[in-house]
Amino acid sequence: MSDARNRMVARAAAEIAPGMVVNLGIGLPTKVVNYLDADFPVCLHTENGLSGIGPTLPVERADRNLIDAGGAYVSTVPGSAFFDSAVSFALVRSGRLDLTMLGAFEVSQSGDLANWKIPGKFSPGAGGGIELAQKARRVVVLTTHTDRAGNPKLKADCTLPVTARGCVSRIFTDLAVIDVTPEGFALRERAEGVSAAEIIEATGAPLALPAGDTPTF
Repeated sequence: MSDARNRMVARAAAEIAPGMVVNLGIGLPTKVVNYLDADFPVCLHTENGLSGIGPTLPVERADRNLIDAGGAYVSTVPGSAFFDSAVSFALVRSGRLDLTMLGAFEVSQSGDLANWKIPGKFSPGAGGGIELAQKARRVVVLTTHTDRAGNPKLKADCTLPVTARGCVSRIFTDLAVIDVTPEGFALRERAEGVSAAEIIEATGAPLALPAGDTPTF
């Protein structure tokens, strides 16, 4: 990953508090585990049937039967548990996840999330994204601030199929940390070396700025 993406994922990892049960979604969120200390007291969950996830492993060291929902080779930690999909989604649906970290194609200023399908392109399906977005106690997103063509991913309204409405609380991008508030997007932190003007230009909706200096990460 680029330095900007590494910095984003590291900052997102700091959102996890000791004792949480956390789901890491497909894509950038699965990298978060590698930015947590080995002895950090957290229970990481993947919807394909594992709680208690350790760092991802290279192929030569991996158990090829042990993967997360995104297909990455993962490791176990003391206390890891394996279960079937029914149990895994019972954990999700019953609200036992303190936090889920998801990727996104788009996020609207009201917290709507679009992260499962781009019309005209192959999609393996919604997977667990819809239920994770609806049932976790807190939903945050990790995504690049713009797409490959430079178009904003943070928009006034989603133009892609919506996964869940009003679910996103905070967005971590390669440029900034942005909260979804009742008034819309609010800048909380900016990446080192990135100006507020650059973030405003890359955002497809109004962005409220803090009254004083903006912290950096």
